[in-house]
Amino acid sequence: MFELVKAGGWIMLPILLCSAAALAICIERWIELNPSKIAPPNTFPQVSEWLKNQQLDAEKLRRLRQSSPLGEILAAGLANARHGRDIMKESIEDAASHVVHRLEKYLNALGTIAAITPLLGLLGTVIGMIRVFSEIMLEGTGNAGVLAGGISEALITTASGLSIAIPALMMHRYYVRRVDSIVVQLEQETLKLVNHMHLAPSSKAAKS
Repeated sequence: MFELVKAGGWIMLPILLCSAAALAICIERWIELNPSKIAPPNTFPQVSEWLKNQQLDAEKLRRLRQSSPLGEILAAGLANARHGRDIMKESIEDAASHVVHRLEKYLNALGTIAAITPLLGLLGTVIGMIRVFSEIMLEGTGNAGVLAGGISEALITTASGLSIAIPALMMHRYYVRRVDSIVVQLEQETLKLVNHMHLAPSSKAAKS
């Protein structure tokens, strides 16, 4: 492996750095984009129980805000529920935009890595081919083995770039889809809260 990296030349250094960064991002996003961690299934039932029993206070609101991203969004809505449905929805949307921004963290970087690593590999190949043709100009084409070896070494960077870009692109698409599904789940839970506060028959008792 070291010999392949060495044969690829200096362009292998940024390719390897891209590989390490892509791997770190994939591991970090795999841990963080856990639907049960972002939107725990018991969050809304707990809030509904608090509202039903009129137990919602500042301390519970603080705990809810710190419990999960879904709790953060629901707490923003509950804090402004007394101002009416429209204000409540605006506060929920504002909190949700911050949560979604955090969910998409590093995904642009992963997409960039997937886009530039093939280009880096191609650059390495072009540089290698320039070196090969320079040797042809100096020594001619008599030694086919040397030329074949030089061409194979030049292609190492392209192969390396593609071997990093393909899984990086796959994981980028996967995480984008996961974020989309989590956002839909968050929207469903927050819609339940808005309807509970402003459409349910018990909403007046909950707000009093």
